[in-house]
Amino acid sequence: QYELLGETVDDAAGEAFDKTAKLLGLDYPGGAALSKLAEGGQRGRFELPRPMLHSGDLDFSFSGLKTAVLNQVKKAEANNTLNENFRQDIAFAFVESLVEVITHKAMSALDKTGCRDLVLAGGVGANRQLRAALTGMVNKKGWAVHYPPLELCTDNGVMIAFAGALRLLQKEFSPPDLQGSFDIKPRWELSS
Repeated sequence: QYELLGETVDDAAGEAFDKTAKLLGLDYPGGAALSKLAEGGQRGRFELPRPMLHSGDLDFSFSGLKTAVLNQVKKAEANNTLNENFRQDIAFAFVESLVEVITHKAMSALDKTGCRDLVLAGGVGANRQLRAALTGMVNKKGWAVHYPPLELCTDNGVMIAFAGALRLLQKEFSPPDLQGSFDIKPRWELSS
């Protein structure tokens, strides 16, 4: 059984990673390359927003974070300072912001629901900085965090397929009308 606690209102975390990577000249998909670039960066050069950090809900919004990076890239291009140090430092600031927001929202979700186990899945679930931050926060509370193997942290399609397979095994489905048409929704909830 699934309950929707929060959702993205615009760019999802993985999408923000990929779009920001593109802004910095990295190949698609850019999440892993951006994370690697960030590892060489220094804290403090850029202060990026923490979108919806204190919104009171569990929703996410990362388009403004991506736009903040775009604005810094444009400034660097105009000043001819778009070099490797810039790219590393802005990548570091981006990852730091995104990790802080996701960690805060995940901990809030655990607090609100009373759950004491957290699962991080999807492509962003492979991010080392996010894994380290969540593990530290959850362990401080004496709770647990679980991660799929890295090879399964590529796309939410695997997670959705697994959820569908579990429903199929539990016979929680209606057979499709093979003569008619399927109702396909790009943002279909697991609870549907």
